[in-house]
Amino acid sequence: MPRDVDPRLLRGFVAAAEELHFTRAAARLYVAQQALSRDVRRLERALGATLFVRTTRQVALTPEGELLLPLARRVLRAHEELASAFGAGPRVLLVDVNTDGPGTGRTVLERARDLAPDCELMARFESGLTHAAAEITAGRLDVSFGYADGLDPAQAARLDRCPVRYEPLAVLLPQDHRLAGCGAVPLDGLAGEAVYAGAGNPRTREWTGLARELFAGRGIAVAPPAPVAMGKEEFGRVMAKTRNPVLVSVDFPDMPGSVKRPLTGPVPLSPLSMVWRRGFEHPGLDALRTAAAALAAEHGWLTAPPGGWIPESCRRAGAWAAGSRGGAGGAVPEVPGR
Repeated sequence: MPRDVDPRLLRGFVAAAEELHFTRAAARLYVAQQALSRDVRRLERALGATLFVRTTRQVALTPEGELLLPLARRVLRAHEELASAFGAGPRVLLVDVNTDGPGTGRTVLERARDLAPDCELMARFESGLTHAAAEITAGRLDVSFGYADGLDPAQAARLDRCPVRYEPLAVLLPQDHRLAGCGAVPLDGLAGEAVYAGAGNPRTREWTGLARELFAGRGIAVAPPAPVAMGKEEFGRVMAKTRNPVLVSVDFPDMPGSVKRPLTGPVPLSPLSMVWRRGFEHPGLDALRTAAAALAAEHGWLTAPPGGWIPESCRRAGAWAAGSRGGAGGAVPEVPGR
């Protein structure tokens, strides 16, 4: 058994063990797959143990690999703590808040920045959890927010998450739409309409799936794919051209040429979660989880209004808001430096 093991080799092993896919693990580490395979072989020689069983169909940990994984995570965490203690500090945490505007993710991020002022929490705007989740598992993003139960199960299995909010939904309407004068729009009032919910956009498949479930049996169609608009001006131009109502959250930013109205009868809710790569640790993530739990308690985010609509996946799960894997159902993590 060697006295010292290069942390780089352990980092490569942990990535491969978490992904169980060498191509994805290499992309996450920004290295070539051949280099990662070479590092894993070096680690196996150093330890005198086989860590993976690799076939043409799958990658699996051996019993020795299972034994090493928690130990390797502890060693890497100790290296990060050592660097932080002597001035290097934790690396920048990349946090996707979906859009460049107000919203639940932005609110959580701002509270977390107050809780952990020594951490750099950098906002990103990926506009869709399906895309953001792929970026997280590839190591190009750290945290995102969205309807996690709408993700592909294989993708969701590589993520940890915690519930944040039963987020009420709204509809964005052209200013001269027949329903624009309503203070709130009953779902039945959209019967016969085609409502845009990101259909055709590969970034937002989870959102389109939620919309299809909400609209089913109500006479509401999911609008066909439209050009993905970037920025308020382009969004307003495309909306004026298609004239389709748009399904949004109640905190979606105002757009030119349109009005936003909450949906009622029943109030539809999107179960919003915060997600991150499985096994990932960072003081900024601790701050985000603490912020989300505090805001939920202050504003009743995890209390669904009576009679509110939620997706079938969450009804089957029962106590969605009681906590998901890695999430806020247990003790709130302490934020370092407070």
